[in-house]
Amino acid sequence: MAQTRTCGTAPAPLLHVSGVAPRAGGDVTARSRRDSRRDAGRGPSVGVAGALSGYRLARRSRRADVVDDGRTTEESRDRGPRAAWTGLPWLVRSAVLWSVCLVVVAAGLYLLGRIAVLLAPLAIAVAATLFLTAMLDPVQRLLRRLRLPGSLAALLTVVLLLGALVGVGALVWNLTAEQFDKLSGELIRGVQETRNFVTRTLPVTDQQLDRLIDQARRALGGGGGLDPVSGARTAAEVLGSALLALVLLFFLLKDGRSMWRWVLDRMTGPNRTVTAEAGRNGWHTLGAYSRGTLMIAAIDAIGIGLALVLLGVPLAFPLALIVFFGAFIPIIGATVTGAMAVLVALAANGPVTALLVLAAVIAVQQIEGNLLEPLIMKRQVNLHPVVILVAVTAGTLIAGIAGAFVAVPITAVLWRVIDTVQQHRAAPSSGASA
Repeated sequence: MAQTRTCGTAPAPLLHVSGVAPRAGGDVTARSRRDSRRDAGRGPSVGVAGALSGYRLARRSRRADVVDDGRTTEESRDRGPRAAWTGLPWLVRSAVLWSVCLVVVAAGLYLLGRIAVLLAPLAIAVAATLFLTAMLDPVQRLLRRLRLPGSLAALLTVVLLLGALVGVGALVWNLTAEQFDKLSGELIRGVQETRNFVTRTLPVTDQQLDRLIDQARRALGGGGGLDPVSGARTAAEVLGSALLALVLLFFLLKDGRSMWRWVLDRMTGPNRTVTAEAGRNGWHTLGAYSRGTLMIAAIDAIGIGLALVLLGVPLAFPLALIVFFGAFIPIIGATVTGAMAVLVALAANGPVTALLVLAAVIAVQQIEGNLLEPLIMKRQVNLHPVVILVAVTAGTLIAGIAGAFVAVPITAVLWRVIDTVQQHRAAPSSGASA
């Protein structure tokens, strides 16, 4: 038995050295030793991994640490540009925002102005066509009530317009062709007398006055002589715009309503309702303006012409005709044509008659502005005088006299359309608040 125990225990070291695990109590000890050898064998790699892991943990902990201003590093990095902007004084921020807005608006206006200058002939032709269409629409509807086809009614309306223009133009030319030469002479005399009055009463010399006149002429683009090439080009543009306007007038009178219905059919829902009402109100505004302006121009011409005849001012009929056409340019047209009448009266009959003509012009303009315009146009064209002046000036700068003619009706229509859209937008909010 003693031999057996010795034989059972003696080979244990040999078995351990040979790498065979013991079967009984030495199992745990051998496993721990094997793990120790394994860990010792890869000790350097475990050390590097541990170092990297520790570095990452330390970095994460530093990110989450609180910095000096009481905020974390992540928050400080996110709020860097925002903190710099909010740190500026409110006056500086307001100045920057206003400057950016002004630059954007100025750039937009410049681009629109360039586009308007390039497309001025086309824009003038379209605007004049819409103006004439709104004015002649009652005539075309009257012909349609007489059971005439749409094409024939539109064609007859255009022919009537051309006949009226040619007939009135020929009559006026025959009556005033010789008088217009006298009118230019009287205007020159009136300007000369005005210059003499200014130089006598004000500390201004003739040389200074001539210099001011030359500067004004250059500012208005009339400093150079007549260029034949530019004159021919202008004549071609005017002729082309007139022909285009006549063709567009015919088609708008013939198919204008069907064109508008086609536009509305492309829309659905609230957009269709708003567009239909805005277009209807804009068209009514344009019609009221065109017909009202025609009546007011006739009344102005008759009133000022009668005053000139009663005061014995020569060339009353040509001056009344100029007043008629000038009335289509609000405020500025009446002022310029009234000044021409005063100058002619000053040159022909002296300062007393000139003052009486000035009083008559002011009286007619006051009656027009305070009585006739509200009564005839029915408040459908309610623009502030400042808006009218800006619109006329912009139209004159872009397209000359033609631009001045069409600037105010375009502005009135746009104002009416925008007002209608704003009313529709305000209606749901007012209903919800109620």
